[in-house]
Amino acid sequence: MIEQWWTLIVDYVTGPQAANLVRAAVKIAIGLILGRLAGNGVARLFGGEDAQRSMILRRLCFYGIAGLFVASALMELGFDLGVLLGAAGILTVAIGFASQTSASNLISGLFLLGERPFAVGDLIRVNGTVGEVLSVDFLSVKLRTLDNLFVRIPNETMIKSEVTNIRHFPIRRVDLQVGVAYKEDLREVTEVLLEVADRNPYCLEEPAPMVLFQGFADSSMNYEFRLWTQTDNFLQIRNSIPIEIKEAFDDNDIEIPFPHRTFYTGAETEPFPVQVVGEGLEPRASGPASDEEE
Repeated sequence: MIEQWWTLIVDYVTGPQAANLVRAAVKIAIGLILGRLAGNGVARLFGGEDAQRSMILRRLCFYGIAGLFVASALMELGFDLGVLLGAAGILTVAIGFASQTSASNLISGLFLLGERPFAVGDLIRVNGTVGEVLSVDFLSVKLRTLDNLFVRIPNETMIKSEVTNIRHFPIRRVDLQVGVAYKEDLREVTEVLLEVADRNPYCLEEPAPMVLFQGFADSSMNYEFRLWTQTDNFLQIRNSIPIEIKEAFDDNDIEIPFPHRTFYTGAETEPFPVQVVGEGLEPRASGPASDEEE
């Protein structure tokens, strides 16, 4: 049995089909090399600094050129491409009916590539997941989260969900909630906050910082401190500005209060008397003695 197989292999290699096989292999190798070189050249020429466009152009050129050379290699081996294309069409229809989800993801991927709500390298939030876009493919979007996890989200989910592009615009606003005690001067608090924004190197002058009074709460008067910064500096100002506010309030004797509670029983009620009954003991409210105490 082994001798028969070996004879067939030797006859095929030494026969007229050997030259066709060699030519087909050479064509496939040339197609792969040219496809990669052409893809890289087209991506550099037309992709510019857009990573997503460069990736799409590189893939289209590679698969297009490689596919032509593979088809030529198959013809070299005697395959009828018309029959193969017909079989491929029937197989594609069958697969389409069998995998409607994949077809939906493919169509959704085309919409994403056309609309381009985000690009490779953007930081986006989808259904509570925040990550950097690694690739936008025909079936899914790949993300790398801030804690370095790989997340694959189907394109259909991306189309149906609310997507927030965090890095789409060059500047962002930082909103901080600040509370001060009721004894403080509102004008002075506003001036101190604006001085803090003026000294912070990450805060932009335009749009200008803004201090909005939010209302009188139970234990404090609340402000919303709005600052604008470059998107790349968002974390720096978010971490540095609270420290500077606390230091400025301490320097100007502005109190950041904790919750206070005042017990009030009405205008006609006398204050509760307090009597110290002994050293080291807790004071207690004085009042009529009970029968047992008498």
